[in-house]
Amino acid sequence: METRRFTLEPTIDASTPAYTATNEVATAGGYTEQGIRFQRRTGSGSGVAWIDFSDTTWGRSAFTARFMLIYDSSDSNRGLCRIDFGSDKTGRRQFYFRVPTADASNAIIRI
Repeated sequence: METRRFTLEPTIDASTPAYTATNEVATAGGYTEQGIRFQRRTGSGSGVAWIDFSDTTWGRSAFTARFMLIYDSSDSNRGLCRIDFGSDKTGRRQFYFRVPTADASNAIIRI
């Protein structure tokens, strides 16, 4: 799994099956194209299955992003999840995304 950052709303929705570079943060300020590879965790319990990912940090970053895309680089860059931060977020020394606890009540993707 990979993650990419976007400055404006990415053109990724249910009708767009794969990653697109439109509005992606430029390669600069600690961000590089291709994003960062996540470590994936899965599990199930209490009638719920979940997929979760490792926390992600871009060290020495100086970029602003509003959205993040989680996509599967091993499956034609198929988009899995778009995350809206609610407002622009700027990394001053680092830009990080902390993922909720990997369990049936908190995981970032629950089915």
